[in-house]
Amino acid sequence: MNRLDVERRAQVIRCLIDANSIRATVRITGVAKNTVVKLLVEIGAACSEYQDRVFRNLKLKRIQCDEIWSFVYAKQKNVGPTMLEHAHAGDVWTWTAIDAETKLVPCWMVGGRDAAAAGGFIDDLVGRLAHRVQLTTDGHKAYLDAVDGAFGCEVDSAMLVKLYGADPEEEKRYSPAQCFGTRTEIIIGDPDPKHISTSYVERQNLTMRMCMRRFTRLTNAFSKKIENHAAAVALYFMYYNFARIHQTLRVTPAMAARVTHRLWDVSDIVALLDEKKPN
Repeated sequence: MNRLDVERRAQVIRCLIDANSIRATVRITGVAKNTVVKLLVEIGAACSEYQDRVFRNLKLKRIQCDEIWSFVYAKQKNVGPTMLEHAHAGDVWTWTAIDAETKLVPCWMVGGRDAAAAGGFIDDLVGRLAHRVQLTTDGHKAYLDAVDGAFGCEVDSAMLVKLYGADPEEEKRYSPAQCFGTRTEIIIGDPDPKHISTSYVERQNLTMRMCMRRFTRLTNAFSKKIENHAAAVALYFMYYNFARIHQTLRVTPAMAARVTHRLWDVSDIVALLDEKKPN
């Protein structure tokens, strides 16, 4: 990356966080494809390390969790014997947590959708919180053991279970089953019924699909390597948490959560590559 100055690095990163694919970024910036990919991986690692370090002892109150689907190299149903050299080919899930008040995303995880992934994700979340919180998840059963194992009794936890009216396989292609209602299930503690919701984290899923080209459905902009996928997610959350003003808050989520006192710019994110750590 020594051949790219700060301005060129910032130009590439702006393209990537503005929902452009790798090839579109190449066309816009004139930077070689391999250089763009290398920069993405390096800045993704820097963003992940920085957020992992500063997102500690967070005074958050109401956390919502969910998982969003995507795939690497090929969809799971298309992974065959000829793809064995691609160790991470197939479906991949991004687990996210968001605070309903500050809109901060304190942690995320890229992996499967099994109990082990749920446990690792919730364990990571617990280590970042300063005190007891209210936690809402969807009806995914893997959360039950994960939340119990990580929080014990020190949480007010509930599930919001969606009720569907038909088998998704009977619907038209690409159309989800019709949701005709929800029910709430109290899991641990005494959560406030008014705040049992997954609305914010589901809206965050939409924002992710709009802001990362590799998450867009029905395109050929999917991730070809799991490393690139994880790097793009880390870069996205760095920009979302520190450099993008939330319309309702009028500050960034990191400012609202008092992780930083100022608005970041893309140049500040670029500076992470040189191990500069602005606060």
